[in-house]
This record gives sequence, structure tokens and C-alpha cells, in this order.
Amino acid sequence: MNMHSKITTLTVVLVLIGKFVFAQETWTLNDCVDYALSNNLQLKDFQYTTDSGKETYRQSVRDLLPTLSGNASYTVNFGRSTDPFTNDVVTTDFFSNSYSLESSVALFQGFQRMHTIKASKFLFKAAKEDVRQQKYLLAFRVMQAFYDIAFFEGLVNISMEQLQVSQNNQRLVEKQIELGLMAGADLYEAQSLLLTDSLNLTQSQNQLAAARLRLVQEMNLEDVSDITIQPNFAVDTDENSFKKIETDSIFKATKVFLPLLKASTLRAKAARKQLGAARGQLYPSLSLFGGIGTGYFETTRDTLGATIPFREQFRDNTFQFIGVNLSIPISNRWSGRSGVKQRKIDRLRADNNVAIQEQVVYQTIQTLVQEHTALQVEFKQTTKNMEAQRLAFSIAQKRYEKGLINAIALFTAKNLFATAQNQQLQARLKSEVNKSTLDFYRGLPVFGIQ
Repeated sequence: MNMHSKITTLTVVLVLIGKFVFAQETWTLNDCVDYALSNNLQLKDFQYTTDSGKETYRQSVRDLLPTLSGNASYTVNFGRSTDPFTNDVVTTDFFSNSYSLESSVALFQGFQRMHTIKASKFLFKAAKEDVRQQKYLLAFRVMQAFYDIAFFEGLVNISMEQLQVSQNNQRLVEKQIELGLMAGADLYEAQSLLLTDSLNLTQSQNQLAAARLRLVQEMNLEDVSDITIQPNFAVDTDENSFKKIETDSIFKATKVFLPLLKASTLRAKAARKQLGAARGQLYPSLSLFGGIGTGYFETTRDTLGATIPFREQFRDNTFQFIGVNLSIPISNRWSGRSGVKQRKIDRLRADNNVAIQEQVVYQTIQTLVQEHTALQVEFKQTTKNMEAQRLAFSIAQKRYEKGLINAIALFTAKNLFATAQNQQLQARLKSEVNKSTLDFYRGLPVFGIQ
């Protein structure tokens, strides 16, 4: 093997080792959320919308500045025209140049621009809240995917325990047949139960792989299809932990920070300012304008009949002007009034949207508070049921080993135990999700999002 091949082989090995190490890295929930927030493409799109709103707001402020424009023209006259120097009608061809610099500033426009500035500022702030809201939604999706992995990992462990029991029972039946204590049909039953448990384990492993892939996709992990998590469960079993905190108090805390509610409130404020801007169109407008200009004319001649040079004309033909312009809207086919009515509807719709969002959030908190107590009771009951089914299965296993019951009775007891384990695991994870969600609505730093 030459040196180039050795280097290539070493490089490939290092890359594979790096990928293996990365894939085997253990991720906590906060690690997953932080990585997703830094690499999600949809969040970048919302950030672009925020940047656009920021520039719109800045431009609305700059619209208060005076306008300034420069103009230059070159004109060729031929045929019958008026001599700009003598005002006589001539038929000779000639050309002229003109230059001007003009400026204008609005003195009064019914406060349209002030309302527009405030409206664009509210919309910009609302866009920033939209970004934060999307971050929270992404964090909740990551959390759900994270706990799905934890659930299916528990399901795989349960399935492996069931499979181990079936394997031990098959070996027991084989020994009993060798001793003449069981018939060959008992072996078929044991093998059937073993195959069933093996299939359950395979299905659980497939579901676990799919859950891990969903988390990888939510985090936007590249070149990785598997992930190892480190869950940290702390189920709250204190029934009085949330009784002192009512829905109203949680909702009051939620209104202070929840981006969804803040964004809808800011858009309602923007709608009011847009209504004010629309009303401003019904008022007269007053503007101040002024400028300076000059020109060159080929027909401008001195006493000897020679055309005066460009430099002298540019200096001598200079003029200045200043004035005010008053515009009074008299009739614009009712479009101004119609615009005001449309903006009133927009304001009412925005206010109604605030009420809808608040209602949805309040009802969500109501449901979470009610579910919290129910899940606490459910977790305790499923834990007791699991222990009872564990004892029942242990007794059934001993009776089966002594030949007092058949494989079907043992299979029933084993399935009841597995079902109880599954229910206890679901109740535990639901309680964890419920607690984290309630903590979020109470304003606690669940995800650490600024």
C-alpha cells in the first residue's frame, strides 16, 4: 500500500470514528432544544420577516425628512417654436439645457406619517414576538419527540423483559419434556409465545427508531439518523402542589410574557394607528417646497450677435423659488371614507383576535390544571396496579413451573403485567409533559429561551 492510500484510509477511518462518537453523544432535553433553535431553517425565515419589519419601521421614520431631487434636461427645438431669449416666433433649429435642484417637506398631512410610524413600530415588535413564539413551538415539538423516545425506550425494555421470560419458559418446557413431565404440544405453545414476544420487541424497536429519527429531524442534525438521550424525570406526586395556584393566576402570569398574546396585542395597537392614518387622508395637507435652477440657451446672444458662453449663462440664468402647497380633498369617489371603514373593520378584527387568543390560552391552562391532578392520581393508581400485576405474574410463573396452569393462563398474566407497565410508563411521561407545560405557562424558564 502506497503512502497516498494509507492517508486516504486513515482519513476515512477518522471520519467514521467522528461520526460514531457524535452519534453516541448523550443529549439532554436542554441540549436538544438549544441545538434545534440554532439550526432550524424555519426560524431563519421568521427572522427575515422581522428584519423586513425593522426596515419598514426605519423607513417610516425617514419619510419625515425633506425630499431632494436634481433635474437636468437637453432639448432640441426645430420647426416653428418660441425663442426663449426674445420670445419671438422663429423657425430655426436651436437647443437648450436646464438644471434644477428642488426640495419639499410636508408640514401637515393629518398626522398620517406619525400614525404610520407608530403602526410600523408595533408591527415590527409583533414580528419579533412571532420569532419567540416559533422558538417556543419548536421547543415543545422537540420536547414531545424527546419524551416519545423515552416512552419507546421503556417499551423496548418491557418487551425485552417479556421476551426473556418466554425464553426461560421455553427452556423450562424443553427440560420438562426430557423428563417426561410435559407433552410436545406444550413446547409448541411456548415457542408460539416466544415468537409473539419477539415480534413485539421488533415492533417496539422500530417505533423507537422512528421516534429517534423524528427528534433528529426536528433538531436538523445532519448525517445522523440515531441519537442517545438522557431523560431526567421527576414526577410530582404531591396532590396539593398546584391546588394553591388557580387558573386565573397562571393566566395572569402568562399574559405578561407569552409571545402569542403579546404579538396579537401589538397588532391590535397597530390597527388603531392604521385607522388614524386612514382618517388623516380626509384632512387637507400642507407642504413647503423650494429650489434653485439655471439653464443654457443657444439663442441667447450678446450685442454683437454671438452666443453667450455656457459658463456665463449658467451663472446669469440662475433663479430660486419657494412656496407652499395646500391640497384639500373634495371628492375622491368616496375612497377615503371607504378606506376608513375598512381600517375600522381591521381594528375590530384585531381586537377580536386578541380575545380569541386569550380565550384559547385560558382554556388550555384550565385543561392543564385539571389534567395535573388527574394525572397524579392516574400515576399512583397505575403504579399500584403494576405492582399488583407483577405479583400476580410472579405467582402465575411459579404455578406454571409446577404444572398447575397451562401456557395460556401464564400468557394472560404476563400480558396483564406488560399492559400495566405500559400504562404506568405512559402516566409517568404524561405527568412530566404536563408539569413542564404548566411551568412554561407560569413563566418559569423551562427552555431557557430569551
